[in-house]
Amino acid sequence: MFDTPLLRDAHSDAKGEPLGNLPEWDLTDLYAADDAPELVRDLEWLEAECAAFAADYQGKLAELDADGMAACIKRYEEIDVIAGRIMSYAGLRYYQQTTDGDRAKFMSDMQDKITTFTNALVFFSLEFNSLEDDALETAYGANADLARYRPVLDRMRAMKPYQLSDELETFLHDQSVVGSSAWNKLFDETIAGLEFVVEGETYNIEGTLNFMSDPDRSKREAAARELARVFGANVRTFSRVHNTLAKEKEISDRWRGLETPQMGRHLANHVEPEVVEALRNAVVEAYPRLSHRYYALKAKWMGLETLEVWDRNAPLPMEDTRTVGWDEAKATVMDAYSAFDPRMGALAEPFFDKGWIDAGVKPGKAPGAFAHPTVTTVHPYVMLNYLGKPRDVMTLAHELGHGVHQVLAAEQGELLSSTPLTLAETASVFGEMLTFRKMLENADSDSARKVMLAGKVEDMINTVVRQIAFYDFECKLHDARREGELTPDDINALWMSVQAESLGPVFDYMEGYETFWAYIPHFVHSPFYVYAYAFGDGLVNALYAVYEEGDADFQEKYFEMLRAGGSKHHKALLAPFGLDASDPAFWSKGLSMIEGFIDQLEAMED
Repeated sequence: MFDTPLLRDAHSDAKGEPLGNLPEWDLTDLYAADDAPELVRDLEWLEAECAAFAADYQGKLAELDADGMAACIKRYEEIDVIAGRIMSYAGLRYYQQTTDGDRAKFMSDMQDKITTFTNALVFFSLEFNSLEDDALETAYGANADLARYRPVLDRMRAMKPYQLSDELETFLHDQSVVGSSAWNKLFDETIAGLEFVVEGETYNIEGTLNFMSDPDRSKREAAARELARVFGANVRTFSRVHNTLAKEKEISDRWRGLETPQMGRHLANHVEPEVVEALRNAVVEAYPRLSHRYYALKAKWMGLETLEVWDRNAPLPMEDTRTVGWDEAKATVMDAYSAFDPRMGALAEPFFDKGWIDAGVKPGKAPGAFAHPTVTTVHPYVMLNYLGKPRDVMTLAHELGHGVHQVLAAEQGELLSSTPLTLAETASVFGEMLTFRKMLENADSDSARKVMLAGKVEDMINTVVRQIAFYDFECKLHDARREGELTPDDINALWMSVQAESLGPVFDYMEGYETFWAYIPHFVHSPFYVYAYAFGDGLVNALYAVYEEGDADFQEKYFEMLRAGGSKHHKALLAPFGLDASDPAFWSKGLSMIEGFIDQLEAMED
């Protein structure tokens, strides 16, 4: 397919060193093939059931008694399972090779079909939201099965003040395949198709970004400048994607009467705007104590007066640059998980043994890493781009934490399993912390301990400081777009304003870095998603402090929290641990853990 090799062997790192037997997905638990009889059957069932659901319930919800409403919700959930199963298969198959035209067409066709089928269901949320509160209260009290769904139904009703007419909602649903979904796909295909030449060899974006943490400073610089060159050459396309999606959102928000661009995300996350604002303010206020302070230390370790952007993720001079093979990575994470609780190790084991992980770097494969929950009747799938770096081990721990969380939350059923984004990072970041603490405990020297502490601080800065800076960038971008079309230079300027504030005075910024907003997928796929990372990190730091204090029932409480999925508000989930995210001191407690690690690093300098 490619005239020049985009990537090296998926079973080796960037230097050709062996990584071991990297697992690949076995998607047959979803469907055996894109023409499998089961897939054809499910599509036929979905089309018929969506039509039947509308015929049975449209215009009649207010007439249902409690038992009838419970039956209605269960049928809606069954539809959600089948539609989710089809799209999970189409999406995961596409992400394995986004440059494959047949896979892209199949995903697009499935999306079109499901959008068409589910148009018949648009009435449901609109009609349900028009029901009287008193009538619903009576129904909840009369049927325990219905009452169990109340958390997700309450979240749906939170949009009640912002919903449009039935006709307009149906139109927006119908045209989404040529609206935001189409622009998302253009972004994905553009990113996956980019080619970068570093020292005479051609790489995709994942392979090129990997060089940004290479021990060779000249190679880091070459990769950074090549990223800037390619982003610059494509910046008009990325600018068009962002302008269009931000304008589309502004139109939708204006028609719905949403007060701010972030409001829809807060509602979906079931989190109060003031809680997010308290988090944002706490982190920004802490920039000098966190990122500014740490990067000044890093410059000193590297013997530099100032850092360039290609030094941000550079390994420390004393860092071990060996490749971590897959088997060692698996053992490290599994040991940490099992030491916390054998049940966690048992939940993680099938991911490695049953084709639930796709780890290798391959041509056309989507960049980054994720854990996809698919549907509650199957199991999650984890995607990595594993290159054998120590941070890749932490990524494995992170995504496996998501997977364990998704397996446990599946007990709630399809509608209640999905965790708001603010809580979705809980198990992933906690899994990282368990793995880090285990590795730190086993460090064989002060130098190794220093490197590990520094690496953890960098990861936490990337999770907290960098994501809040991203959130501020998005806020500025959407606010500015409301005033008119943004040129690439306009967007570049917004990006640089948050980068300089968050990274601190020790950094210089090369020409071209102003375009590095272009490749970050969260801005495109999930506007304002990014604060969830900081929320999750702060929450986990506070949770871990409770764990370290020796709460005898911590593991039981922790598993109960994960099993709850989206069935409880963050206040209810954190209450058993004596924590409250609405308390400003909560965020200070989380940030103090990062400060404590930096204190330890500074003490090692004395």
